[in-house]
Amino acid sequence: MSAPNPFLLAYIGCALWASTDDSGEPLDAAYDAADLAPKTLERMREACEGFRNANAALLADWPLTQAGHDFWLTRNRHGAGFWDRDWPNGDALTAAAHAYGEQDLYVGDDGRLYLS
Repeated sequence: MSAPNPFLLAYIGCALWASTDDSGEPLDAAYDAADLAPKTLERMREACEGFRNANAALLADWPLTQAGHDFWLTRNRHGAGFWDRDWPNGDALTAAAHAYGEQDLYVGDDGRLYLS
């Protein structure tokens, strides 16, 4: 088993915190990473690895947990994220995150979490 990836874990945690169910309740109140459908986890891992690899030089001064959190917020245009921090390369990372497009996390009929 591979070591936990702090960037990915922060990304997932932020997705759960920033997403809501059909009643408007934050997903992290009732769900955690274990509730992600396997394909959802795979897509999240691929996005995080792709973003980190493509932007390694820009992320050099960022704590991995903050960068993972900000990647979810920024790609989904939540009004906070890379551009909102007093860290180097925020504007360039914002543009790179926006290129990934927006996604929604939602509860499927089977109770697992999926990405739109």
